[in-house]
Amino acid sequence: MLHEAQFFNEDCVEGCRRHIPDSTVDLIVTDPPYGIQGHQLHKHYNRKEEFVLDGYVEVPAEEYPEFTRLWISEAERILRPGGSIYIVSGYTHLVDILVALRATSLREVNHLVWKYNFGVYTSRKYISSHYHILYYVKPGRPITFNTGCRYGPKEQHENGGSLNYLDREDVWVINREYKPGQTKNKNALPSQLLIKIIQYSSNEGDLVCDLFLGSFSTAKVAIGLNRRAVGFEKSSTAFSHQVAEMKTVQRGGLLDQLRAPALESHPNQGKPWSDDERRQVYRRYVGLLKVCGTKGKAIEVLSRETGRGRFSLGKAIAVAKNGDSGATGQLDFVEIVS
Repeated sequence: MLHEAQFFNEDCVEGCRRHIPDSTVDLIVTDPPYGIQGHQLHKHYNRKEEFVLDGYVEVPAEEYPEFTRLWISEAERILRPGGSIYIVSGYTHLVDILVALRATSLREVNHLVWKYNFGVYTSRKYISSHYHILYYVKPGRPITFNTGCRYGPKEQHENGGSLNYLDREDVWVINREYKPGQTKNKNALPSQLLIKIIQYSSNEGDLVCDLFLGSFSTAKVAIGLNRRAVGFEKSSTAFSHQVAEMKTVQRGGLLDQLRAPALESHPNQGKPWSDDERRQVYRRYVGLLKVCGTKGKAIEVLSRETGRGRFSLGKAIAVAKNGDSGATGQLDFVEIVS
């Protein structure tokens, strides 16, 4: 078993092969090199970089497809069945990442868009102010997705919308972080974006991997949320600086900053279902649909009557509807209660 925090100053492909066994990582969150002469971006963007660390390791455009195929193949190998991977990418080499992913067994869940607070000004074309986040999972076991980890199912926005729904839409508006006067890497993902991903797709004690550590942002947030962390960084300059910074990161130090969702209390939560109970609740659900008019209202009444949550009810109804007590009913559940 890998230790709670292990970081390696080496190429991620060779490093994975040496240090990480098959199917041992719960979650991968990574932001690979741009492949667009990222080490010279300041020349194009008129950006001052006196506090930016030297040594950014770029990948030549002609090598990018094979480079991507190799590291994604390793990501597939080390990810456990049921584990998740999030890849942050710009547009230029998005096609190379998608081609590499489609050559694996990994399954697409979402193509997310991260909209940030400023783009590079242009006068003859539209301004680019977003990144792509590709969310894939490795089939074979149940997937970790903590649906109510940030907002309860009944929490409402001040305008009346569901906060849980809004938080799980596939376009995320999260500002970049400014660190004036601080030594930093050329690019760093904002902590709020990483907190969101790690909350939804992992649990405390899980192993979170970043194949391109850069500023070590993923590792810092993972440890702050009481996860284990492992990763690779090829730049010796960045590695030395960030490893020293990691010593100041407190395990679990971010947990008390998390918002506590308002969760429903169900006295029969977790209680096993019998086939007869599933059939009864399905019949009751069909009857309530005629009275209540909507699926959501019918489920709400059933929840009060049975002391069970909406997700448990949805699965039970789906199983009864399909006539298979061993089925999971996940797809029908979405059909029933969405």
